[in-house]
Amino acid sequence: MKTIDTGGITYIELVPYGTDEWYYGISHEHGDLYEAEDVFRRGCDIEGRELCLIHYPDGEIYRPVPKQQGIYPSEPVCYAGDIYILNVDFPGNLMRILKFSCSSKETEVIEELPLNIVRDCYNLRLNTAPLTLTRQCVGTNEFEIVWPERVQLEMGDHDSFFLRDGDRLYFSRWHEEGDGADYRYWEETVVRDLEGNTLEVLPGDIQVMPDGELWHLK
Repeated sequence: MKTIDTGGITYIELVPYGTDEWYYGISHEHGDLYEAEDVFRRGCDIEGRELCLIHYPDGEIYRPVPKQQGIYPSEPVCYAGDIYILNVDFPGNLMRILKFSCSSKETEVIEELPLNIVRDCYNLRLNTAPLTLTRQCVGTNEFEIVWPERVQLEMGDHDSFFLRDGDRLYFSRWHEEGDGADYRYWEETVVRDLEGNTLEVLPGDIQVMPDGELWHLK
């Protein structure tokens, strides 16, 4: 058995979108970004949260973002062989997109954006590909690409964005009908262009494999 000293982070996941050797763990002081934002907007101190990257199989730990008061990293994503992290600085009113080089193990800021260009941090996260900062609010069906371009469109009532592939946006949509023994639940994938037009509706789901290939499960 290998012991990995994560400093108290006891749950890790594979960094999504194209890696089979990097895992991440993240602490959850004040919950997710949106919950931490709410606490900060109410005038309370927020201590920040910690992110660690773990390399498999050696178990080496890297901390690309030092824990700082009021600063919250989001879940990382892998893109073009490196790892990217959204780092939200609530006191500084800034969003920074960071790149952790998997070869040099160094971290650099590749983009800095004012936090007030988004209404809130609800479901604010990085996606691929290309590397894209998105925000969605399921309750109001709002979806927007914040960076590298600005796109706003309306989702369906039961839609949730999960993947970009060039100019194609992938949304998971769930359905349910009936009751009791007649109850039925199913999902499908809605593909839209950057103007929000529906290109196709696929039965089932899309899975991103470690090498970046898309598998359609139906």
